[in-house]
Amino acid sequence: MAALEKRVLLVDMDPQANCTQGMGLDQVERDADLYDALVWAEDAVAPERVKPLVEKTCMNFLEMLPCSRALSGLEIQLVNGRNRERRLQKILAPLKDDYDFIFIDSPPSLSLLTLNVLTAADSVLIPIQCEYYALQGLAELLNTIRLVQQSLNPKLSIEGALLTMFDSRLNLSKQVVEDVQNTFSEKVFKTIIPRSVKLSEAPSFGKPIILYDVLSLGAMRYMELAKEILSHHSVADAVAP
Repeated sequence: MAALEKRVLLVDMDPQANCTQGMGLDQVERDADLYDALVWAEDAVAPERVKPLVEKTCMNFLEMLPCSRALSGLEIQLVNGRNRERRLQKILAPLKDDYDFIFIDSPPSLSLLTLNVLTAADSVLIPIQCEYYALQGLAELLNTIRLVQQSLNPKLSIEGALLTMFDSRLNLSKQVVEDVQNTFSEKVFKTIIPRSVKLSEAPSFGKPIILYDVLSLGAMRYMELAKEILSHHSVADAVAP
């Protein structure tokens, strides 16, 4: 999206901090990050306290709200805290007007951190690896999304299901594609991300794939995905009242 000159904020809400590492920001010394903001957000959070946490990245149009592994300890703190499902929503509120898109990387498990993401988000993009186990937690995730829609965020929608790590040589990959298409119907992105050595290598160099190897198949497919998402939003804006 940033390569297409859309103003983008990337928010790392995963305690593993993989997005922060993948953007080469894990070695940066900082006084505070997303963990601290989520602690502050038990009460009102002033915009001037949040905005300095946003950092520049190696790409124009792309900024990031990074996290550290300290985020893994927040789960226990949230259990008995105030506004426990809405803290991320409060943090992002003063930032929303500064960007065209905010992408939030959520934890892989269903937790209070994930609930914060679903409560703050407008829509959910569901990446699904073309492997057997990737389908096992899908029903639970969809049920969680329905519960969030009912009680915390009625405007939450499914942006789409994204098939990843596809290997055309494997019958299993093709079966997963068929199962996902049956489950999500028109909500499956036409773009499919292939299994790729370059995609696997890029994070270890602290670069997004488009900077690591712009001509790789993985980079080209993710660019296609960005254009597909933009086309969906253009249509939605055109028909909106």
